[in-house]
Amino acid sequence: MSQKRTQQIERRIARIKEELQTMEPMRPGSLTRQYKDPANRVGGYWQISYTRQMKSRTDYVRREWVTAVRKQIATHKRFKRLIDQWVDLGIEHSQLNMRIAKTEGAK
Repeated sequence: MSQKRTQQIERRIARIKEELQTMEPMRPGSLTRQYKDPANRVGGYWQISYTRQMKSRTDYVRREWVTAVRKQIATHKRFKRLIDQWVDLGIEHSQLNMRIAKTEGAK
């Protein structure tokens, strides 16, 4: 059973690597609509906020770039999920290999 699971993990990691190679430009953060007068919703503008290397940053985003920035943020979220999956699978793979080696050594 462990050998079969190890092979499944290796196939999934290979698929993750392939997907990572095809990713488009990305950026972290969240895009929000802000207003100079929030009570009356007047003077609206777009802003992206993110933290990078322990520094919080906020940038204004032009209206014509909102769609592209949303796509970049979604790509970054997908990237983070794939990396997390890869790490989890790598840990499981390592544990299985150690368990297999231990049982084979005991024989």
